[in-house]
Amino acid sequence: MGRKNLADKRRQEIVIAFYEVSKDIGLENVSIAKLANHMGISKGLVLHYFDSKEHILEALNTYILEAYITFINDSTPEEITSKKVLESFIEKMFSRKWSDYIDDGVFYSLYALIYRNKKVNDSFKSFSKSLRQVLKTKLISAKQHNVIFNTDINELNEIIFAMIDGGYFYLGTQIENTETYTKQSAIYSKHVLSLMKFH
Repeated sequence: MGRKNLADKRRQEIVIAFYEVSKDIGLENVSIAKLANHMGISKGLVLHYFDSKEHILEALNTYILEAYITFINDSTPEEITSKKVLESFIEKMFSRKWSDYIDDGVFYSLYALIYRNKKVNDSFKSFSKSLRQVLKTKLISAKQHNVIFNTDINELNEIIFAMIDGGYFYLGTQIENTETYTKQSAIYSKHVLSLMKFH
């Protein structure tokens, strides 16, 4: 058990280091050698835990997913018990904190690989499915607590997720001014909330 935990810890350290180097020089420019040099370890040691850069990319995708889910869970109550809590949750999904939680350059470089790499594509589909499930859980909780009365939660969930995904891209890549970002995210949040049926 101890050796397994140590191996898992070392893999996590490698993935985090890969993420950090990717932020500095671009994901496409990171090699196993550059990663090892950044960590001050041998290339062979990196390959002991990951036999290829592709496998590190898959682990990076999981790391990003877990980071986003942690952000959602840490910033939102498990149960959505009021309109105010639901509004706060939706606003956070379009906030600068959400957008800045993971470096956009790394995220979209990884995203671009889904068109060329089947394993990364599969990993991203899993990533997307997991995030949609987290959002759906929040919406179901809101309905169970009589906060919203939409009949088709699945459809509502898909529409909101698509808006968050598209909004995240636009806000993260096209808008740098904080005031403009805040105004635009407020427009998105307002429109998402307009899709929900309140009393």
